[in-house]
Amino acid sequence: MEKQNVVVEVEDLYKIYKVGTNKVRALNGVSFQVYEGEFCAIVGTSGSGKSTLLNMLAGLEHPTKGQIAIRGQHIETMNEKQLVTFRREHVGFIFQSFNLMGTMTTIENVALPLTFRGMPKKERLKRAERMVKLVGLEKHKKHKPNQMSGGQQQRVGMARALVLNPDIVFADEPTGNLDSVTSAEMMNLMRNVVNKHHKTLVMVTHDNQLASYADRIIHIKDGKILRIEDNKDKRKEASAVSEED
Repeated sequence: MEKQNVVVEVEDLYKIYKVGTNKVRALNGVSFQVYEGEFCAIVGTSGSGKSTLLNMLAGLEHPTKGQIAIRGQHIETMNEKQLVTFRREHVGFIFQSFNLMGTMTTIENVALPLTFRGMPKKERLKRAERMVKLVGLEKHKKHKPNQMSGGQQQRVGMARALVLNPDIVFADEPTGNLDSVTSAEMMNLMRNVVNKHHKTLVMVTHDNQLASYADRIIHIKDGKILRIEDNKDKRKEASAVSEED
């Protein structure tokens, strides 16, 4: 891939915590790239460093050493105020716990990030309506979270992450609170959004089955990358088999 297609560039990333007199290397010299329009999964067991890595990519934690560039902007050198602005302008988040406002309708929850950008109400609602349609929730746009299933709430969370038209979407165990059938529906939706809308998505998961939906899989253990697996051909084969069935 050409250099201009790189959305995320991570170089020699370390995160070292002090626990008493010991040093724990949560990340131990991690380097990789994520390309535009790519679905990338970071997979590993609990304690592998995957969540720490996601927090670093999102600018929620500072590295001990190393570089993180998103669209060429080095976030490791930014202060907290700059990071807040950067996240608001360039990053979307899908959380495991949905994080919806219980008093707000679907449309209002999706439009909320646009409020922080100072966008006029009419434009906010128009854009939110488009995103709600994208995730297949037109019939639920006036419902509040407690009137919807977990899968529907996670779709609202996804629409909210996309409403800002971010350069990159980070998903942290996005199906962790969903059953297996709903998880598969959510993963297919995420796959569809990446394909049709050319979004760049980085997902952290402990589940190899969920990771199999991604274009590339970064396997991480003990703070190091074990291997990076190109999964596009496997996905095409699986898709062809399912179509034959």
